[in-house]
Amino acid sequence: MNEIGRDRKVPLVLLDPYPRTKGEIFTDKLLEELHSRFTVIERNETDVESFYQRYLPSASFIIGQPPLRADELDKATNLLAIINVEGNFTQNIDYQACFSNNVHVLSISPVFAQPVAELALGLALSLARSIPAADADFKAGTEKYGLASNLNAKLLSNCQLGFIGFGDLGRAILRVFSGLSPQVRIYDPWICPEMLARESLRSTSFEEVLSCSELICVVASPTSENKHFIGAREFEKMRPGTMVILLSRADVVDIDALMNACANGHIAAATDVFPEEPLAVDHPLRTTPNLILSAHRAGALQSALHEIGERVVADLMLLSRGLPPQNCKRAEIELVGMMQSKPVEFS
Repeated sequence: MNEIGRDRKVPLVLLDPYPRTKGEIFTDKLLEELHSRFTVIERNETDVESFYQRYLPSASFIIGQPPLRADELDKATNLLAIINVEGNFTQNIDYQACFSNNVHVLSISPVFAQPVAELALGLALSLARSIPAADADFKAGTEKYGLASNLNAKLLSNCQLGFIGFGDLGRAILRVFSGLSPQVRIYDPWICPEMLARESLRSTSFEEVLSCSELICVVASPTSENKHFIGAREFEKMRPGTMVILLSRADVVDIDALMNACANGHIAAATDVFPEEPLAVDHPLRTTPNLILSAHRAGALQSALHEIGERVVADLMLLSRGLPPQNCKRAEIELVGMMQSKPVEFS
């Protein structure tokens, strides 16, 4: 142990939440609690490499997502956990070294499930009832009244609801939609059908979700195996008029194929994520018909960001007592190496 850690009576926390700020994720009360329970050193403007070279060997916890090599982690003999407050398991640290050294790698991604799910409901209603188009017509003085404005409208009640991916976000969406009594189909190769069956949920093939659903929620995590796995062929398999909502990272969908399927009227879609953010001003997505756009804002609520701080402090308290974390999502050794999420650029 170096001079910084010698005779330390409380665990050392390195606070480095960039691109988030401590004020976004910690209320004043939580920040006060963090400092009262732990020794906290903030990176602030210090160079990343020099900061971790100096403090990592003595640290018990890292709040942030710094790049860390195996040789650096091997020297971090006190380290118990790295808590990624972006919400992604990015490939900027050596996960195998973390597992070999019994270091938990955690993500606060569950905090975003409920706010994203509620926006999913709003987007679904907007697609089913053409709410943005009706608003635009009204403001242009070309509104239609009554049935004339609802010729292509649909009810979401008892609809055929398909999920591509069914992690925390998929489950939150299903809870929000439960009052509409949807008929649910789920495709997620990372979840065993028997577990879903115990929850009275139905696991189906990818093709069945595509061909039988009226509304499809694409919430699969981007991995090394599923880039653009929803393309022209998959959109062609969907029923005419299928509604598609994209809420996971955009890489799982071939965006050109999505634009074509919307432009020719085969589907209607809404997306909260894009291949590049911010989206170029002249990008054709901006003028694609039958497509609702949302600027990666589904989970960006202050209440969700403050929940990050609550979960982080709660798990730090458990870990410092020698107990396993219970509030953040753990990286799984079998799967984390396949994750391909891009770093967060905007809150």
